Amino acid sequence: MESLNSTLLWLSAIVTFWVSFLPDSEGQGWLYDKTPVVVRDTFPATFGIGRAATSTEIARLDIDVRPDGKGLPPGEGKPAVGKLIFAQKCAACHGVGGIGGPNGSLVTTASEGTKKRPEKTVGNYWPYATTVFDYIRRAMPFSEPGSLTNEEVYSLTAYLLTANGIIDEKTVINAQTLPNVKMPAQPLFIPDDRKGGPEIK
Repeated sequence: MESLNSTLLWLSAIVTFWVSFLPDSEGQGWLYDKTPVVVRDTFPATFGIGRAATSTEIARLDIDVRPDGKGLPPGEGKPAVGKLIFAQKCAACHGVGGIGGPNGSLVTTASEGTKKRPEKTVGNYWPYATTVFDYIRRAMPFSEPGSLTNEEVYSLTAYLLTANGIIDEKTVINAQTLPNVKMPAQPLFIPDDRKGGPEIK
């Protein structure tokens, strides 16, 4: 008797399991589908949380600099000043003089340039000098991103361009001069102007 009850209990469980996957009478759903039906008209205009961002808050985040230099802020920087800042805030990750370090080199050395697959650096891989500024300003230093002043970022950019042999050590970098710097790797990048699909604007 005990064995019969156990068998019936198993059969009941199996039947219940399979019935839960049967389609309903109209074939448009599942008999025991518990998915809630949401009526869009019941959505409130707001959920009562958060607030609209102020123009000051938006301006603080809207700091992108484009390849043509649009978005570069006032200020200027010199390689000599950038060298000091780099030693204090960047060398721990990118090595003394931008060579080596746990997060990779930023400066191309003569020996690296002879390798079949040289390490990618600002000097041999970055297409636009203006976006060097953009990246440093929003992402560096690693431990305090966004903490550098515009003048510090200009000077760091100038130092990296000098260390890579792209500009001389007396060049002053600002919103007018930086867009005119031609990066060695720029010809290697081709704008994606394909049509017929999602376009990059």
